[in-house]
Amino acid sequence: MEKVILLVEDDPAIIRLLKVALETNGYKPVIAKNGINGLSSYLSEHPDLVLLDLGLPDIDGMEVLSQIRDISEKIPIIVVSARGSESEKVEALDAGADDYVTKPFNVAELMARIRASLRKAVSEKKVEAVFSFRDLTIDFDRYQAYVREEPVHFTPIEYKILKLLIENQGKVLTHRFIQREVWGYDSDDDYQSLRVYMAGLRKKIEKDTSKPEYIITEIGVGYRFVE
Repeated sequence: MEKVILLVEDDPAIIRLLKVALETNGYKPVIAKNGINGLSSYLSEHPDLVLLDLGLPDIDGMEVLSQIRDISEKIPIIVVSARGSESEKVEALDAGADDYVTKPFNVAELMARIRASLRKAVSEKKVEAVFSFRDLTIDFDRYQAYVREEPVHFTPIEYKILKLLIENQGKVLTHRFIQREVWGYDSDDDYQSLRVYMAGLRKKIEKDTSKPEYIITEIGVGYRFVE
């Protein structure tokens, strides 16, 4: 599947350069020319990696970095910035950046860093055959699940939804993203079906569905499985 790279950058020349480079290397670039659009695109596009400039025209790139990290600790973020001081690099890395590339940069080297970050993310993202968290244990290979050591039956669709959420722990998944991944397309009818399936999942795994411990609703956006 084609990897989606979110490029948060306001310099037209760099946008053109990286758009061509990303497409040539088989990636799908999504362009955001300021921080607000970058955050919006992150939520709507669910990129596999973020290339982030710090000197943005509306909000500072460090704020964008912080807000993305508040949503997910796992998405790879590579800062690509003209700010080259050691203290700024350390600040960005401490704030959650996975890598830091100073402008001007070598395109081939940046592509290599992207490949390395994506490989690392895939190895960390891979769900173990048996997933155990709090009172929930799931054997995805055997389609067996236990809640507080009691066996629980999930429908095939419920398994798909739950596995998708667990694979993206801590990451907010929009309604349409879940629909596309589970049903292969999205529609208003499936949105209602998704709500029904989520309610069913919560009844099976949550102690109190009014105070969920596993599947959190992000109002108006989608759902998130807690870290």
